[in-house]
Amino acid sequence: MPDVLPAVVRIFFVFGLVLAAIRFGWSLGSAFLGGAFVLGLVFALPPGAIAVAALRALADLKTLSLTVVVSLILVLSQSLEASGQMARLLDRFKGLVARQRLNIVLFPALIGLLPMPGGAIFSAPMVRNIGAEARLGGAQMSFINYWFRHLWEYWWPLYPGVLLTTNLAAIDLWTFVGALFPMTLVAAAAGYLPLRRMMPAGRLGPGGRPVGGARVGLFFRELTPVLIAIIPGILLGSLLEAVLPGPAAAVSKELGLIAALCAAIGWVWRTNRMPGVQRRRIVLRREMLAMVYMVAAILVFKGVLLDSHAVDAVSDELMRWQIPLVAIAVTLPLIVGLVAGITIAFVGSAFPIIISLVAAYDAGGQTLAYLILAMTGGFVGVLLSPLHLCLVLSNQYFKADPVSVYRHLWMPCLALILAALGYFALLT
Repeated sequence: MPDVLPAVVRIFFVFGLVLAAIRFGWSLGSAFLGGAFVLGLVFALPPGAIAVAALRALADLKTLSLTVVVSLILVLSQSLEASGQMARLLDRFKGLVARQRLNIVLFPALIGLLPMPGGAIFSAPMVRNIGAEARLGGAQMSFINYWFRHLWEYWWPLYPGVLLTTNLAAIDLWTFVGALFPMTLVAAAAGYLPLRRMMPAGRLGPGGRPVGGARVGLFFRELTPVLIAIIPGILLGSLLEAVLPGPAAAVSKELGLIAALCAAIGWVWRTNRMPGVQRRRIVLRREMLAMVYMVAAILVFKGVLLDSHAVDAVSDELMRWQIPLVAIAVTLPLIVGLVAGITIAFVGSAFPIIISLVAAYDAGGQTLAYLILAMTGGFVGVLLSPLHLCLVLSNQYFKADPVSVYRHLWMPCLALILAALGYFALLT
């Protein structure tokens, strides 16, 4: 296969196998590990090299810290549920907004303003409780939780991909923010259209109507552990990045989140007076081990992907086939995003190529327009990637079949691409 088929075909073959394995009941971790092995083989890595890539990925500080972060997010989420605080938070939030559809999308959107790995797990319990009242299925709730969690990443300056893009392209941050902001409006509208078909346009009963400032205060009181986890986590991560040396600086943001998540968990345990037996039951849940296994397997897959040079092979193919620059600006980041499942991957690998091609085509004055195409195309790839941690976690939480979730995802994603192309045409 390595000498016969294009790299693009080989990558899609591997992802087809991963999705098929999940469909036939394999655990997520096992599906990704199997996919990593097949990926190495189809890109001519011998088994020994695949094993080395896997071990290197498992020993990487980023892998270890991300695994800890996701595990702590799960502990916090389970603690909020087990203590009853999540139910109280839901009740307080319902009192702020009367419309049922707004209730189910605003909390994922709020969590999405704060960049943290696997953040979709925070909003999942809220979406599940409201969705159950509206008799939504697991795939529908997973789509809502996942889509509205990711409204902001095109331009929100707290996301690393945005900062890296402006650095690579030497573009003013606020110019970039202003140019990409309309894509959030498109994403919100594209997600709201299928939501209208899923949920009736109902309002909450009298007990759930807004009642003023006191209700807002009660809501933020119950939201305190989430705020502790994220706001100090971001601030501490930035501080550690400035003071830590060498390799430790690379995981400074994760270390900040780990410390903040531990503080948030301690807050929930203490304020809700959770007994030791209940705390141990949460930490030692079988699902916790499955989560660690799954995250490690995803990162092993990415390690094999890196060592196999699959992304480089795809980039070379697109340029060798003399595809128009507009098509490359959309397609290359989309494929990398689809393969890697993370924004920073397509920004770091595809954007230098696109920026250099824009200069080579003597279109330097249109760099921002091409970056709008590239950012949208890449993020659509991330949204559709079976490696995207939020998608995996959301599907697992709602016990949703990935194929059914994709049926809800493809049309809003297509709307994003078409809107970006129209926006590009207006700018150029």
